[in-house]
This record gives sequence, C-alpha cells and structure tokens, in this order.
Amino acid sequence: MDEPLVTPLMTNDVPAPGRRVRQTAPEYEGTEVHHALYLPTDWKPDATHPVVVEYTGNHSPMCGSTGRVGDANLGYGLTGGQGVIWVSMPYVEEDKQRNAVTWWGDKQATVDYCKANLPRICKQFGGNPDSVVVCGFSRGAIATSYIGLADDEIAAFWRGLLTHDHFDGEREWGYPHCDRASALRRLARLRGRPVLICDGGAARVRDAFLAPHLDLAAFEFLDVPVGELFRIPEGRIIHPHTDRWMCKDSPYRQHARAWLGEVIKVSK
Repeated sequence: MDEPLVTPLMTNDVPAPGRRVRQTAPEYEGTEVHHALYLPTDWKPDATHPVVVEYTGNHSPMCGSTGRVGDANLGYGLTGGQGVIWVSMPYVEEDKQRNAVTWWGDKQATVDYCKANLPRICKQFGGNPDSVVVCGFSRGAIATSYIGLADDEIAAFWRGLLTHDHFDGEREWGYPHCDRASALRRLARLRGRPVLICDGGAARVRDAFLAPHLDLAAFEFLDVPVGELFRIPEGRIIHPHTDRWMCKDSPYRQHARAWLGEVIKVSK
C-alpha cells in the first residue's frame, strides 16, 4: 500500500498549485473568519477543475479534532491533492468575528458564507460549478445536509454529498431542527443526487433511519472499520472517530475515490 498522505499545512501564502492557504472573504475583512483553499498540484489557471467543499468536525481533544478549517483532512485524502480544488468552509461564530469550532455558530451566516464564497472561488480559480461535491466528518457530516441543504439555493450547488461518522437526522443533538422530520425535508432537496455515507456503522444509519426514505437520493452505504486500519494510538490517530483514515490507502478509500470520480467525472 502507498504511504499515508500528509495533509498540507495551511499558510498565509498566495494560492499556488499544491499549496493550502488561508483566505478571508471581503465581507469579513478585519475579522478572524476565514476558509482554507487548496489548489491541486496539477492546477492550471486556464483550465476548469472539479471542487470538493469540506466542513470539519467539532472541537474534540479526545478524538484529536480541533474543529478548525486548517486541520481538515477528509477532502485531501479523498482527492489525493490532484485534479480537484479543495475548500474547507467555516462555520461563522455568532459574533461574526471568528470561526466556530463547536457546532454551528450563526447558522444563517454560515450558510450565507458558502453561498457567497463558493461561486467566487470557482470564478477566480477555475472551479467548475457544475462539478462540486460537499463532504464532512462528524459535525461536518451533519453539516453536508444541515448547512448544505438548508435552502434550495445552497442545495443547488452540489452534485453529491459524502459523509463520515454521523448523518443529519440519525439522532437528535439538541440544536434547532435536528429532528428527523426536519432532516428529511432537507434531504428532499437532493432530488435523487448521489450520497455516500461512510461510517463505522453505515448499515445502521440505513436500517435505523433511511431505509423508508431511499427514494430521496442515490444512497450508498460504506462501513469503514477505522479501528482495524490503524493500531490506535498510531501517530496522530488517537481515536477511531477521525477524518484521517481517508489519508491512508485502503479498500474503503478506493471505494470513496471511485464514487467521487463517478460523481464529478474525473478519474482518481
């Protein structure tokens, strides 16, 4: 198997192929609110490129999750750093001055941030707006729907969704509209588009929640035994609830990459 991928550190440099940089949107100048942009190693300014948008998990030291956009890993492992622009979007804190590292901050501001910045990034860096997938780990897995399907406008961005560990409506968490009826209304905005649910218990998500609703999307369910892929603790993997599994070659990553390639029409 290949050596595990090492996700590039986020820097304050200007965007360039193979570089992951911190960017502040014009409407948030003077604040700490920011997203992370990665241009693939084969990026060309006169070409168009598929895009993967990622939302991070909650701040959770026991799992090694910081909740910060600069520490996302799922999208890098999924794309291998080639062929696809990767954007880690923020959750905007209620004070509009910083990113929220736990839960949603100001939900509407978080939705609006993506609505404003995804088209802007595509226009500036050659992202193909017709070939965009949203993915996320843990809180971010829920966010693919809770944020990414919050209304018809943002839902129209995506060709597909990929989640790892948790899913919108799988359980109630105590924040507004986390109930299953609300989640199903959000999922209905997919109108049959592809969804890959990766989880240690993806079949459980299907059987306990989605089985009566499989007409809402083209669902696939991939059980990922993260605890069997690593000798935990192994390096930065200190808990099986992690997005870093995607950075290690495995049949599960191969499945996810094949799914992505089919959805965005790029071979991985």
